[in-house]
Amino acid sequence: MVFVWSLVLSLHFLFLYSLLSFTFTSSFSLTHPNCRQYESHALLQFKEGFNINKTASYNPLSYPKTASWNASTDCCSWDGVICDDHTNYVIHIDLSSSQLFSTMDANNTLFRLVHLQHLDLSDNHFNYSQIPSEIGELSQLRYLNLSHATFFGEIPSQLSHLSNLLSLDLGFNLGTSPLGLAVNFLQLKSSSLKSIIHNSTKLESLLLDYVTISSSLPDKLTNLTSLKALSLSNSELYGEFPVRIFHLPNLKFLDLRYNPNLIGRLPEFQSNSVLTKLALDETGFYGTLPVSIGKLSSLNILSIPSCHFIGYIPSSIDNLTQLIQINLQHNKFRGDPSSSLANLTKLTLLNVGFNEFTFETISWIGEVSSIITLDICSVNIGSDIPSSFANLTQLETLNAENCNIKGEFPSWIMNLTNLVNLYLPHNLLHGNLLLDMFWKLKELDNLNLSFNKLSLHSGKNSSHMKDSRIRVIELGSCNLLEVPMFIRYLSDMTYLGLSNNNITLLPSWLWRKSSLQILDISHNSLTGEISPFICNLKSLIHLKLWSNNLSGNVPSCIGNFSQYLEILMFKGNNLSGLIPQTYLMGNVLQMIDFSNNNVQGQLPRELVKCGWLEYFDISHNNIKDSFPFWLGDLPELKVLGLSENQFHGDIRCPDNMTCTFPKLHIIDLSHNEFSGIFPSGMIQSWKAMKTSDTSQLQYEQGEYSGKGNVSYSFTMSNKGMVLVYEKLQEFYSMIAIDMSSNKISGEIPKVIGDLKGLVLLNLSNNNLVGSIPSSLGKLSKLEALDLSFNTLSGKIPQQLTQLTFLEFFNVSLNNLTGSIPQNGQFSTFQSNSFEGNKGLCGDQLLNKCLDHAGHSYSPPSASDGEHDSESFIEIEWKVSLIGYVGGLIAGVALGTTYSHRLLSDTVFSFLF
Repeated sequence: MVFVWSLVLSLHFLFLYSLLSFTFTSSFSLTHPNCRQYESHALLQFKEGFNINKTASYNPLSYPKTASWNASTDCCSWDGVICDDHTNYVIHIDLSSSQLFSTMDANNTLFRLVHLQHLDLSDNHFNYSQIPSEIGELSQLRYLNLSHATFFGEIPSQLSHLSNLLSLDLGFNLGTSPLGLAVNFLQLKSSSLKSIIHNSTKLESLLLDYVTISSSLPDKLTNLTSLKALSLSNSELYGEFPVRIFHLPNLKFLDLRYNPNLIGRLPEFQSNSVLTKLALDETGFYGTLPVSIGKLSSLNILSIPSCHFIGYIPSSIDNLTQLIQINLQHNKFRGDPSSSLANLTKLTLLNVGFNEFTFETISWIGEVSSIITLDICSVNIGSDIPSSFANLTQLETLNAENCNIKGEFPSWIMNLTNLVNLYLPHNLLHGNLLLDMFWKLKELDNLNLSFNKLSLHSGKNSSHMKDSRIRVIELGSCNLLEVPMFIRYLSDMTYLGLSNNNITLLPSWLWRKSSLQILDISHNSLTGEISPFICNLKSLIHLKLWSNNLSGNVPSCIGNFSQYLEILMFKGNNLSGLIPQTYLMGNVLQMIDFSNNNVQGQLPRELVKCGWLEYFDISHNNIKDSFPFWLGDLPELKVLGLSENQFHGDIRCPDNMTCTFPKLHIIDLSHNEFSGIFPSGMIQSWKAMKTSDTSQLQYEQGEYSGKGNVSYSFTMSNKGMVLVYEKLQEFYSMIAIDMSSNKISGEIPKVIGDLKGLVLLNLSNNNLVGSIPSSLGKLSKLEALDLSFNTLSGKIPQQLTQLTFLEFFNVSLNNLTGSIPQNGQFSTFQSNSFEGNKGLCGDQLLNKCLDHAGHSYSPPSASDGEHDSESFIEIEWKVSLIGYVGGLIAGVALGTTYSHRLLSDTVFSFLF
């Protein structure tokens, strides 16, 4: 509900525009015409088909308009109903925000009102019913608004029959998944969209936000010369945006946000443009801002964050004197735009963070006193926050994360009495700070001072915080030795982040914070057992206690105390006993990490209730169990870490069962006691590993519920050199198998070549026999391959020369024969990748290849792609990603960094 409300508020401007932009020529007399009896009867039947439910409307000013409808009065006088003065037909129905709840079907009597010109049913709840095709019979409609109304399914093609439409709004029929992600309820076929555009040539407003279109935009849109508003946010659009749309003579409002596969460039704008809002957030638009953007003299909102823009901000932008919001975040703009932006004196929102700007100074920002929201993340200030910011008395949000801010915490911030959000993490602020002083900021809701050099103290007036509105506290790495006392007095706290401190004890009053949703006390010095009273936190979404010194048994209630719980992080403690055995039916757990503890016993079968589980890591424990084939029924499971335990037996699915692991793309079974024949049948069912398009593997568009940063790393280790991946765009694009250090026998099957997405493959230190299958040459994404310490025989297949991404390779300690390929990546591998194979020869080895005359020669072109294993030194494959939560996923450039070091331990871990 909170998510949907944020969408409603963000569209407030659009809502007002919809109300004010469309007028109708009919004039209405002071006396109402007499309603036609059959239309009155139809409206009363319509009323009887609905219940009144306050929760059916989001608008806090909603009320049941139909409550006053009754047969004893003229329907033309009813609330929300207008009749034509001359014909007495009902032509206008406005039941927006009327708290209506029920389904709407084809027999609804509303469709008898064939003279309707205006129909507004927005902000009600039609209980997931499909929009009836009979709506196409209302051929005189000029205004149709079914937005925010919980309709579901395919939009009927009959809408294209409404050729008189001036305004069509079907947007924001959406809900939230159990994971808090937006779910589009409506779908519109490309053919239907084309028909609507073709027939409704008078359209002035087309609003299809959060309607799944899943196609490119038809060029016919450029024929809608009367179009004033086009809003298609989050519609899964793709392809090239028709540039001529920018030149539609009446276009004022263009919103294409959250369509990452929609690409385009900004045109050369014309001086007669009337555009007032341009929103391209998280689209594929690219290139530079044209100088002609300065011709958009009516522009109020320019929002282009998380696109692919580059270059300098043109000086002509200072002509946009009507701008009230400008958001340039997460692009690759460079230079110093100060001289242009400083003239935009009406700004209420300025967001320039995460670019390549080189500001000489930002003190000019303090002169734009109208600013309400200021985001300068990653702008290198290199000194104190400019004192001119004290002039920003209207400021509600200040985000200056990672700005290299130095000096002491500025005292003038306490005079910004309208502050709601204060974010200053990852800077160099220093000195002592009394936390109880924040009671002076009566509106403050979010406070983040994490990762500075501050020493925080509660102060003597902690009880004053009883009147504070602070709900979100982030004080990571602030030299805390205890949970600050002032937190005790915050009655509505939802987020508490105290990671990377030296806290040893959690106070008992913490378990009474029933509103708490996020609790992160990772990387501290907590000792003793986890209090069972933690299960009093019924609203908890994220629980992160990893990397402490906690001991004893995990409270048995941990798996079933909160229906909202998504993340359980206990990694890196000294916990013992059993993993929690019971889990709520219908729970929304996504990530469970008990790795690097001392838990024992078997895996609880009740994990099958975790239908949303994506990540499960129990590595480095004392679990004694057989292969958990039953986890294969979890539809979302992507990552499975079982290494360094006592798992045993065959890796297979029983003959009478299916266990497909449909989305699995990282599995680590290393360092166990698995035996039996290589599980060729099972790996054939791992469909997610068969795609080479990693975009299909990434997380759903959206984020974890709640607030905060989620960072995690992935590590798989074997003896050999170290491969470290950093700045990977998406952790979930990695595909990896590690079955090393077991007792698996048999041959490596040819079908392993069907796993085309594999990046890491480690089968070392087993009892494998036979030849290396040539089908491995089809693994075009492969970067690391370790087959060492087996009993493989035959030659290294020629087909492996095709593995152009192969960085690490090890087939040492086998029975291979023949020449080592010398071309491609094989010229980079050292002798320890091949030694221990008496029949191998090549330039890397002392055993050179000889011709028939006994002369040494360089072997011909051959290829093989593998890497060091468990024989001499360790190989660690590590992926790390830092992803921001609270906005949608921001893309970062793919980067790979390789480093080498010796390791003493084998590690498979995920880090949050």
